[in-house]
Amino acid sequence: MASIHSSAIVSSEAILGEGVEIGPYAIVEGDVEIGAGSKLEAHAVLKDGARIGKSVTVGNFAVVAGLPQDLSFDPSIRTFARIGDKTTLREGVTINRATKEGGCTVVGESCFVMAEAHVGHDSVVGNKVVVGNASLLGGHVSVGDSAFLGGCSGIHQFCRIGESVMFGGQSTATMDVAPFTIFAERNTLFGLNLVGLRRRGFSKETIAELQRCYRKVFLGTGNMRVLAAEAKDAGEGLSPEAVRFLDFFAGGKRGFATPGRSSK
Repeated sequence: MASIHSSAIVSSEAILGEGVEIGPYAIVEGDVEIGAGSKLEAHAVLKDGARIGKSVTVGNFAVVAGLPQDLSFDPSIRTFARIGDKTTLREGVTINRATKEGGCTVVGESCFVMAEAHVGHDSVVGNKVVVGNASLLGGHVSVGDSAFLGGCSGIHQFCRIGESVMFGGQSTATMDVAPFTIFAERNTLFGLNLVGLRRRGFSKETIAELQRCYRKVFLGTGNMRVLAAEAKDAGEGLSPEAVRFLDFFAGGKRGFATPGRSSK
């Protein structure tokens, strides 16, 4: 059975898993599903369209599935915001639901979203992502697995942040950020995220291969999309990580963050 504080307001239509805990003054609207073992702290709000996985913590005053901050959005459209298993949303986090019928804003499994961070409508955040305090993800942003966004990071709408990217605090992205890189300031790369790659257990050979791919794409002459495609076509037996790095340049529409002078 769920444990519901007497001051909480929980719709009888909401679906609650085994062992769910709902704290004081929390609000759960009708079209909500909460997985087993999840916890809502005091004053947390789950609005219509919230889909909460198992063993999730929703912190004080966090709001999941709020209306998109899109002036053209029709509130009658049924959309969702989904939070993966074992993810923690700290105090004041806001995650808006999607804008298109049946669409879903997603935060993956085992993520840690720190206080006052915002995940905009239609965004997709991968697994094991850390989002620092007061970071802002605009609508339609994608963030790859194991990325780390430092506090007060700002990401423009429709930008893609690659796997295992390390964002410096107060950084701003208005372009796509390639996987496995260090990003800081505004649209500036500072090489590969070597510490992060080692912590994930990548082999020395794989890291060396990623370094070669990085140099080919960012330090070569010509269009980065073409250079990445050429590197992929020329490479035999590339590691899956190198393939993911090179494939990143085939997508997106916003251009790419590039190395600063000190990192070339």
